[in-house]
Amino acid sequence: MKKENNIYKVNLIESASAKLKITGKGESEAWGRSEVLTQFLSPWDTKEPSRIEFRALWDGIHFFFCFTVFDTNIHIDTKDNSVDSIGNSDRVELFFRPDDSLNPYYCLEIDTSARIMDFIAYPDKKFDFNWNWPKKDITVQSSKNEKSFTVEGAISLDSLKKLNLIKENKIETGIFRAKYNSENGINFEPTWISWVNPNTETPNFHISSSFGVLHLMS
Repeated sequence: MKKENNIYKVNLIESASAKLKITGKGESEAWGRSEVLTQFLSPWDTKEPSRIEFRALWDGIHFFFCFTVFDTNIHIDTKDNSVDSIGNSDRVELFFRPDDSLNPYYCLEIDTSARIMDFIAYPDKKFDFNWNWPKKDITVQSSKNEKSFTVEGAISLDSLKKLNLIKENKIETGIFRAKYNSENGINFEPTWISWVNPNTETPNFHISSSFGVLHLMS
């Protein structure tokens, strides 16, 4: 059983009356109906991470999410659009699992330019990058301003159901951020930030204890 503070309530909006358009700016009025999750920490780093605001909504057709990260010192690897390039960039992450066996689970890692690294994963960090979320079932946009960056997206409920990720209106989910820092502007090292403290000695999101629950409210 998850602790109460590891449960996020995803409020329901009417698809007809509160159309939520994904622009990458998180500017839709519908976001005002969402809970704001700011409970993020880096258990393996003494420095407090930049503020993160996570919001989610659903309308019976899509699951919507929005990250606003109050950080303008952004590192992005632009040499190409490969997994390695995205994996070396500041990004936000959503992991979804059918159950705590993590066999399998599904990962979405999205950088500040809305590039998606999506893959299916298995226990002991076995990743299959040949798997991709169906393009027709996911939309992601991003933006930056003088105070923050935003990553906003929509995922079809149909795709979540086909992957067996919605049970009793609950989605077991990890919510994360990777932040890259450098002292010399050359060698960048990540700081790992999580919604749920997985209670591991070293950074590890790919573990059962790093997940919480998104509860789709009626």
